[in-house]
Amino acid sequence: MTERAARKELMRRSTEISPTVHIGKEGLTENVLNEIVEQLKRARLIKVKVLSNSDEEIDGLSTQLTERSNKVVVVDVRGSVMVLTDNRTWKSLCDKKTASDRA
Repeated sequence: MTERAARKELMRRSTEISPTVHIGKEGLTENVLNEIVEQLKRARLIKVKVLSNSDEEIDGLSTQLTERSNKVVVVDVRGSVMVLTDNRTWKSLCDKKTASDRA
């Protein structure tokens, strides 16, 4: 499966979940980062909402997430919501063979 197809599949799955982590005015603290990693261990796909009182921009936060933790993959950013998955799930989907790949 290509990265584009994996991203599309994860976005399809994410429509059924609500944001479970909220980033506020303090930004991406160590505690928030640890909470994201712990939730990804359990759920493998989560949404993170950046509240309007946050001073940081969502693009900067998504970059910080990937730089500060090698376990987090940013699947998509829309508005003030990020869809995140863990490295293991991302690699598993990208390596998965589709019917067209086998032929």
